[in-house]
Amino acid sequence: MISVKNLSHSYNNDGKHQLKDISFEVKKGEVFGFLGPSGAGKSTTQNILTGLLQPQSGQVTVAGYSLKNLSKDLFNEIGMSFEQSNVYSKLTAKENLDFYAKLFDVETVDSLELLKMVGLKDKKDDRAGEFSKGMKHRLTFARSMINNPKLWFLDEPTTGLDPSIAADIKDIIKQKNDEGVTIFLTTHNMFIADELCDRVAFIVDGEIKLIDSPDNLKLEYGDKLVEVEYVDKDNVVKKTFSTVLKADKTSLQDIIENYEIITMHTKEATLEEIFIKVTGRELV
Repeated sequence: MISVKNLSHSYNNDGKHQLKDISFEVKKGEVFGFLGPSGAGKSTTQNILTGLLQPQSGQVTVAGYSLKNLSKDLFNEIGMSFEQSNVYSKLTAKENLDFYAKLFDVETVDSLELLKMVGLKDKKDDRAGEFSKGMKHRLTFARSMINNPKLWFLDEPTTGLDPSIAADIKDIIKQKNDEGVTIFLTTHNMFIADELCDRVAFIVDGEIKLIDSPDNLKLEYGDKLVEVEYVDKDNVVKKTFSTVLKADKTSLQDIIENYEIITMHTKEATLEEIFIKVTGRELV
């Protein structure tokens, strides 16, 4: 669904590049996470892929369309939910969606159905300018689905949302992916990426450092550990053991055989820990 080869971009043509010869592909039907700190090049890449920026070099194909000669038909195929909500403040929630639907040449989803999905149906006749930041974000998210996109660009889809609403948004993303929608997820939230993504790319300073599945990254870069809580002379003791080192394996076996175990579970590295390990950068 997306093919990027040797893409570079400079805003000022001053030799300083926001993107530096990056290449990657997104397969049909997968959730692809584009992960990195602020200023890494995520938004620049996203803006090029969605036609907001003209590619300066390299080859970029999105949903079968080359971005060298941008076709309006591309926009019937893609949906985009921006991190910064850009709704029409003087229009109601329903009017926002109905107006946007008229921009497409394909069948669109009923606006009330979309508002119900994101918990805004009761606010359909309220002006968007009166909405909270989180409500505007949900309206933007709903709008991105109105043309039944085959390729869905999501930029920080759960930012600013309370946990309950964020969980609903993640469920919608999973549902759409189950229906065959390809998703390009831009975020610095490693928890949502770990939960949703089939593969992730780490980008720092305009360069892609690594692309792989979260599971493979944990196997390759994560330490294999077991954390055990047990009772020793009426005291609760917590220790962590390697499942690779022979001495640790022997000590763990001794505890299992001779002490009362309270809890025992494996520990795996988080994507954020792996990101820092691979790139040497924090996600800020």
